[in-house]
Amino acid sequence: MTRLDLGPIGVTLDVRPDGGHLDDAAMLESLGYSTLWIVGGQLATLDPLRDVIGATRTVPVGSAIIPARVYAPEDVVALRRDLETSHPGRLITGLGGAHGDHPLRTMNAYLDSLDAADPPVPAAARMLSALGPRMLELSRDRAAGAVPLLVTPEFTADARRILGDEATLAVMEYVVLESDPRLARDTVREPIGFLTRVGGYPKNLRRMGFTEEDIAGLSDRLIDGLVAWGDLDTVTARLKRHLDAGADQVVLVVRPTDPNAIPHKEWRALADALIG
Repeated sequence: MTRLDLGPIGVTLDVRPDGGHLDDAAMLESLGYSTLWIVGGQLATLDPLRDVIGATRTVPVGSAIIPARVYAPEDVVALRRDLETSHPGRLITGLGGAHGDHPLRTMNAYLDSLDAADPPVPAAARMLSALGPRMLELSRDRAAGAVPLLVTPEFTADARRILGDEATLAVMEYVVLESDPRLARDTVREPIGFLTRVGGYPKNLRRMGFTEEDIAGLSDRLIDGLVAWGDLDTVTARLKRHLDAGADQVVLVVRPTDPNAIPHKEWRALADALIG
């Protein structure tokens, strides 16, 4: 399968009740970010995907991810059918959240339903939130590629070897533009702490070499292994490690040190440094 042309630097967008994220989406497109992603925890409905695509001109918009345990295949089919009519080629259908005893079986069955739909959601238009080797193989064989989160550059290199040369690899990376170690690490401890208790994340952290103590205590070693933090030069170098390891795109999950702030200045600074 041919790699998707997503561009090297994507960015996540937080949905806001006041609709301000739609202005943010237009701004991010104007700054040159090549793909906008909406994380799954914000998808109480699938409407934000429609709304962001409607608020922008040409930039691809991805779901990272639509959880298979929340939305039926019919919901995804309807979303893509509608958007292919109004904005063809703009939606990247990121899928995941197949938690439980048999996640691989669950995701295979979900993809079977997408293949059998009329019209189908083609493999070339979907990506999977893959962490383990077998889910990465499924991303290679039944999707356009993988969009993992909470991973190291070493994971990225291993994932590229499994995916091969043709599949797309978009690596999501928390970013904190802050050089104070305590403040930078504390900024992301809450969201990372939540994810360490979800689905396959703990197992994958252990697979990458983090200890039970690292995971339970959200150690500095864990945070430093998973997060790009520091000044612009330090962050840029960290992101480049993912690209050099085989990522097609690094998706910036930007977190300001003020939890109530919208990261407008960080988005602009990162765009200047990474996109030009």
